[in-house]
Amino acid sequence: MYRNDWPTKQWQTADPATLGMDSDKLAELEPRIKSEYSNINAIIVVRNGTIAYEKYYNGYDPDDAHHVASVTKSILSALIGIAIEAGYIKDVDQKVLDFFPEYVTGAADKQKREITIRHLLTMTAPYPFEDWQEPLDKMCMQSDWIKYTLDMLGQGGKIGTFKYSTAGAHLLSAIITRSTGISAREFACERLFKPIGMKEIPDYEMKSFGFEDLFGNNVKGWVKDPDNHSTGGWGLTLTPRDMARFGFLYLNRGIWDHNQIIPETWIDESTEMNINNYGYLWWLHEEDGVLAYSAMGDGGHVICCIPDHDLVVAIASEFIMNPRDRWTLIKECIVPAIVG
Repeated sequence: MYRNDWPTKQWQTADPATLGMDSDKLAELEPRIKSEYSNINAIIVVRNGTIAYEKYYNGYDPDDAHHVASVTKSILSALIGIAIEAGYIKDVDQKVLDFFPEYVTGAADKQKREITIRHLLTMTAPYPFEDWQEPLDKMCMQSDWIKYTLDMLGQGGKIGTFKYSTAGAHLLSAIITRSTGISAREFACERLFKPIGMKEIPDYEMKSFGFEDLFGNNVKGWVKDPDNHSTGGWGLTLTPRDMARFGFLYLNRGIWDHNQIIPETWIDESTEMNINNYGYLWWLHEEDGVLAYSAMGDGGHVICCIPDHDLVVAIASEFIMNPRDRWTLIKECIVPAIVG
């Protein structure tokens, strides 16, 4: 896509009407947010590559970074695609244990040996816990997060069944490090963040891993585990505008200022609809024939891309339990604002 105004350094803003959006309809967002979504700290609506709407709440401003929780997973997905294109990783069907030759398997570990990168990306690897009941805090108490996760991998089910796992995403971060020789954070800064103008993210070593530590906004930079692996499933902080940059990169099929940052085929594979409504660490929605895909994090962090409308919505939030669904807000207040 040809553009001469890529927001590498600075976003352009415009009156919504010039971007094909109804200002009056967008004005309905603020009272709706204040009455029903009070933990939203920032919301940005980007149409045709330009900011049509941007608001901050609860004392936050554009320079404030948020711990975006599981939005981190979608960043990891992009890094895997970049690493494959660069030849560091063979393909998504490469076995996970190829990257951990020191890990010793037993005779009963046949299924573990068959698990691939694709299974980690699509959350279809087995683990010995019920879906959405992962003991994440237990992993964070280990001295070796990778061994702990590999010990669980392949247990408690069959390959191919959807089971959401943050530990599995952390294995992808370790695979980035094993294949490139640098941390996922360093790889992201070099191959992803810097080229599209996102702020460079420093390492952050957490001293405790309580509930608020894992999900709240007291995280800084990008958390690393005791072996210096960047956390793969959470632990990254981003500003709302950088969240929008990442979404805009995907909306433009991996191209930024005429450079292919993420392979176009990777964007397609990552966001192709399926029965699980989950791509390569992206959540998928389809309503009335319109496809949307979202990076989502606990508390209500969202980067939602709607290609048919050339639309990106980035929402940063304060962590609360069971926040209202952001897709409802997008579907009812933002998509209807598109004129024609």
